[in-house]
Formats: sequence, structure tokens, C-alpha cells
Amino acid sequence: MKQARDLQELLNRIDHRGYPAYKDTAGQWQFDGYVLSIDHVQGDPFASPSKVSVHIKGAQAGFPLSMIEEEDTRTALADALIRRFAREAGQYSFQAKGSGKSGLISVSRPGQEVLARSACEFTKETGDLLFRLEVGFPANGRTVNARELQKILFRFLPECVQRSLYYKNADKAHLADVVKLAEDQRYIRQQLKERGLVAFVANGAILPRESGVSDRPMKHAVAFRSPESMEVALNLPNRGLLKGMGVPQGVTLIVGGGYHGKSTLLKALERGVYNHIAGDGREYVITDDTAVKIRAEDGRSIQRTDISMFINGLPNGRDTKAFCTEDASGSTSQAANVVEAMEAGTRLFLIDEDTSATNFMIRDALMASVVHKDMEPITPFIDRVRDLYTECGVSTILVAGSCGAYFYKSDHIVQMMQYEPSEITEAAKREAERFAAPDSQPQELKPPALPQSARRFAADAKAAHNDRMKVKGMGKDAVSIDKDTIELRYVEQLVDAEQTMALGYLVKYAKQRLFDGKKDLNAVVRLLMQTVKEKGWKGICGGSYLPCNLAMPRAQEVYACFNRCRTLKAAADGKQRA
Repeated sequence: MKQARDLQELLNRIDHRGYPAYKDTAGQWQFDGYVLSIDHVQGDPFASPSKVSVHIKGAQAGFPLSMIEEEDTRTALADALIRRFAREAGQYSFQAKGSGKSGLISVSRPGQEVLARSACEFTKETGDLLFRLEVGFPANGRTVNARELQKILFRFLPECVQRSLYYKNADKAHLADVVKLAEDQRYIRQQLKERGLVAFVANGAILPRESGVSDRPMKHAVAFRSPESMEVALNLPNRGLLKGMGVPQGVTLIVGGGYHGKSTLLKALERGVYNHIAGDGREYVITDDTAVKIRAEDGRSIQRTDISMFINGLPNGRDTKAFCTEDASGSTSQAANVVEAMEAGTRLFLIDEDTSATNFMIRDALMASVVHKDMEPITPFIDRVRDLYTECGVSTILVAGSCGAYFYKSDHIVQMMQYEPSEITEAAKREAERFAAPDSQPQELKPPALPQSARRFAADAKAAHNDRMKVKGMGKDAVSIDKDTIELRYVEQLVDAEQTMALGYLVKYAKQRLFDGKKDLNAVVRLLMQTVKEKGWKGICGGSYLPCNLAMPRAQEVYACFNRCRTLKAAADGKQRA
């Protein structure tokens, strides 16, 4: 392996030459205590920055193996190092001058959630540390400015590495707290299953966010306090006794006046599928990690999804057992979202009436009397919600502010008043007795059932032979794979643009290798998640270098992405080929 001084000599030789001369720097260079790998050199200073990685042996990095032996603590530790490195690098970015992106030092910028990212990875067995970033190699116009790059590689970057990626220089108490929090969050998730709960919201949690464009906690917000009747006590391994609201399995209704915190609570539960950093306010808001937010999604693509549980007898005679459309309505899209979430293994639906199709959720008695049931193809969700739990084991947490019909179907009813919850189940049930229970579908309904098998998809035959597919992220809203844009803006539990990028690479890999018309969707997703777990992102991305901007999505979002990919076609009989 070449030494750092060899790189310095090389940079002196190519100074003032054309920018492509920087490509000679590619390779691995031994620095004091770490290896600098210049993985990909960009050919133009105005294009994307060059890809660089830092490799540190476990014995030199010095992080205790006890911190990285479990996946969640390993992820939490890596997340803390990324945040530390980002703060250090922010002092030096663009301090080296030049044209275009010259001097940029770009690293992953995590939000409030703790996600496994390609930016920082540990080898579990040895403690070896790999850190990925981007650097804009400096140029004057389009000529090499080697002296400015030497500032980055020999001054700025070593200082960032030394301050951020060595245990001896770390804030050990802070890192210990990070790991302890991850252990406590893991314990709560385990307790959900053991206690028959689908969610836990700690007393003292801060649920409101700073603003519509900031996910940080709101200052001076009302702290959450569990209703006494729903309060559970957990003895966490590190923090000790923690009390809060336990949401039981079954059907839970959240009601209240406008602006009193109903949707804020639901949003916190949506995000509770992920761990959060200390100080976020939601670090002890933990939701069943298979939970899926269900909403209407006009215009989405649906491929051979069985929505007959909710929709039958369409006037044009269309098959709803294998429903297809390129432009779904509100009701058909929400029906498909429910069935596809069940196919993805969810145990909990999260629904807000504000983002639901009204005719999918409820049909009142007056409408049922005017429009005869034989003329209505929709079986509303209210007629299925109980059976979905009793027959399929899928619970529901529903926010409602204008329709009391769900009082009759709910096991627990929570009212939000000025961001403070109270349980009103008995009072609401008594009040409901004064009104006739809704009976929008009086005919006998066939009980719902979990999907017995997932659908099979096939990719275009050209995909398997296209090694030049380009993946382009568009924030959290969409991802493009070889000009095939997948709309994801209504997949609301995607919380980071790096997850969207990761989905793009997963779709690319699946199109090239897995979608052959033989494997069903469950098998494809299982193989993808297993490949990432066993081989890391290199097993998915291949190539000479890995992107530094990937964050792991849940399996539920992987399913959602495939279900919205318009270039994948579901096989009619399981025999379709690419």
C-alpha cells in the first residue's frame, strides 16, 4: 500500500494540469492511524464531488466491542459518530478555495431518527470502522489546484478523523448514554409484544414539532401525560422506572376538537417505528415496528391487488380480485394500501380521517337508504375494522374528529384536549347508546383473511442486462431508476431522503436480478433485506465504491416502493417471464 507522502508527491506533480489528472490519486493511501481510500474521482469540478472513505482498524479506533455487538446499539453508535464528524467537517467545508464544488466536505446529515447508514459502518467481529464522505477536489477553472487539496487531505480531514472517529478522543459519557438509550428502546419494543401493546408513549414526551419545516421539538410545548386508566410502568435496564400510555392491541380511536393534538399524537406514533435521539422528545415513543400509515392516494398505480375485501361489483365489471389501474381513486387506492400493508406483514394500521377517502371510511344510514346497497360497490373500512383484528390480528389506531360511528367499533377511545389525553371509552359508549348504530352494509360479509401469498412481478427484459441504470433521488418525494420515476410522497413513514436513495438501489438490484416472474414479492423483499444484512450495501450496489448517502428503509417501505413502480408488471398466473 502506498504511503501518504507518495500521495503528496503525486499531487505536487499534477498541480496545474487538467482536472482529469486527479484520477491518478485513486487508490488507498496509508496515513497515520488510518487508510484513506480515494474511491472515485470526479472528472469535472462542477459535477458531483469525489468519493472518499476512511478505514480504521478496530484496535486503533478503540471502540468497545460491547457497544457494537447488537445491531441497534451499533447503529446508534455509528449515528453519533456521523453527527460528530458532520459538526467537525462543517468548520472546514469550502475553506479550500476553487471553482465549482472545490473545497466541499460533505457527510451524511441525520435528522431526529436513528437509521443505519452507509456513511458509517462497523465490522461487528473486529470493531473495524469505515467512514464514507464526499470531497470536492479543488480546481482553478478546470485545472488541478493541488495545494488546496493538500489542505483538505493533510490538514482538515485528519483533524476531523482524529476528533470524531477514535474512542480515545470521544466524549465517552455521551457515547455510553447513546448506547444505553438504544438498549432501553429495544427493551420497550420487546415489552410491546409481551404485554399485548402496539405502542407506548412516555409521560413527559414532547410530541409537537417546531414547525412544518422543522422536525425538532417545539419549545414550551405541553408534555404528554398518560390517562391513568391506560398508564403502564416499565422498568428499563438503564433508565429504570418509566411510566406512560400503553396502547393495547385492538381498535383504538383518538378523538377531540380541531387543533387539540389528535394528528400530532398519530404522527408521533407513525415515527415511533424508528428510534429517536436523546432530546428529541419522542425518544420513548415506541410503536410496533411493522406499523403502516394508511391513507388515500389518488393517481397511484395498482398492479393486480385483491381489493375485493372492500370493493366489489364495479359497474364496468372490472375484476377487483386482481385490480389494476394506472390512476387509482381515493377509495381504491386506500383499499389497495390496506391490502398491500397486510401483504407486507403489518400488525398495526395508523389512519387519520383527514387523509382518508370518506366513502372508504364510512357510509351513513341516510346515504345507505337513498343509494341502495346493491348499487354501492364499497364495503367501508368501518365494517371491516373489527374483523381485521379478530380474524387477521391487525390492530388499528384511528384519528377521527367529525364521525362518531367508530365509537361502536372501538376497544379504547382517547380524547385529546389541549394536547392532554384522557380515556373516555365508557362515557362515549354510553352516549352512543342514544343513537342508532350505523348499519351501512347489513348483508353478511365474508370474514377478511391475510393474503395467502404475495404477487409475482416481472421487470422489463432489458433491465437484467442494463448495467448502466442510474439512480437519482428527489428528496423524500420520489426516486428515479433509469428515468423510471417512482412517486413516494404519500409513503409517509419515509423520514429521510437517504432512505429514498436506498430504495432506488434496491429497486435497481431487484430489477436486474430478482424480478423474473417466478419469485413472489415476499421472496424478493426477503432476499433484498437478507443481502443487505449479510453483505452490506456492497452486496446491493456492487461497483468499485459505495454511495455515502444511503439509509436503511423498513421492509414495509420496500414493499410500498415496488407497489408504486409502474414499470413492474404483476404476473397474471405466476408464469409471466421478464
